[in-house]
Amino acid sequence: MATRTKGKTAAKSTGKTKFSKETYLNWFEQMLLMRRFEEKAGQLYGQQKIRGFCHLYIGQEACAAGAVSALRRGDKYITAYRDHAHPIALGSDPRAIMAELFAKETGISKGKGGSMHMFDKENHFFGGHGIVGGQIPLGAGIAFAEQYNKTGNLCICYMGDGAVRQGAFHEALNLAMVWSLPVIFVIENNGYAMGTSVKRTSNVTELYTLGESYDMPSAPVDAMSVEDVHEAVAKAAERARKGEGPSLLEFRTYRYKGHSMSDPAKYRTKEEVEEYKAKDPIEQVRKTILDNKFASEEDLEKIEKKIKETVQECVKFAEESDFPDPSEAFRDVYAEEDYPFTTD
Repeated sequence: MATRTKGKTAAKSTGKTKFSKETYLNWFEQMLLMRRFEEKAGQLYGQQKIRGFCHLYIGQEACAAGAVSALRRGDKYITAYRDHAHPIALGSDPRAIMAELFAKETGISKGKGGSMHMFDKENHFFGGHGIVGGQIPLGAGIAFAEQYNKTGNLCICYMGDGAVRQGAFHEALNLAMVWSLPVIFVIENNGYAMGTSVKRTSNVTELYTLGESYDMPSAPVDAMSVEDVHEAVAKAAERARKGEGPSLLEFRTYRYKGHSMSDPAKYRTKEEVEEYKAKDPIEQVRKTILDNKFASEEDLEKIEKKIKETVQECVKFAEESDFPDPSEAFRDVYAEEDYPFTTD
């Protein structure tokens, strides 16, 4: 399992790079685990071992890894339905994530959520939400709770580029500015809302400028670079912790696969995909590691072998786990605490 880097200790300069050897190796292992996990999930979906909806994160790994290294334990995370990689970056057990894809009782959401509804309270991951844009006001609400309780923590709220067309996005940004909430709104702009390009769905293609309507500090970020992601999130986090309010970041990223497993992605060219693959975030980190002699090819091969074994263990765990008992359908529907009123 990938380890989590806390706070700004990740950003110690080595003289040759902006970040430490440990940070680059951590990023490499994290992102490679995300990539191999998702590749295996896609393969298992084709074998009908995983059913329902399934949205893969392949190509977007830096969006999660760079943010986690920039934030600290206690900060809250919430995202949409392309949500397998975020809990991996946060340190959730990948076996439980795979078991959730299999709808098994050992899954991270007890087998009830599936691909689109991952949840891990221990690691401060609050979903996984299937309704487009539905997580955005929830992210603002989580940030309000952190502010109200004076925890010093913040919420980072991810969404896709299609979600910014929802009214909830604009309502949440307005309220976050009115109340100076400690929230970082992140648009993971992979270029397509399902199969429709941003250029065909919006007159505003520089999506970060939508935040400027609310006088919210907003910026574009090259999210094929994990370093750029880390630096942008760290800057926004510092602002939030000072009580200076929210930020909006447009992570310019790319998904190599279709919107979901049912999408053949015929709306884009092979040349476009290859252009982005040339900037692959994992390969960029690999090159930095090798150029700076942080590790050898042999060392990286050992990491890859370990990750392959981890993914195999995830599949074995999921396959050997049981499906939930039918009675579980009635659990977790309502809170089970005692209330100061009765229904008599």
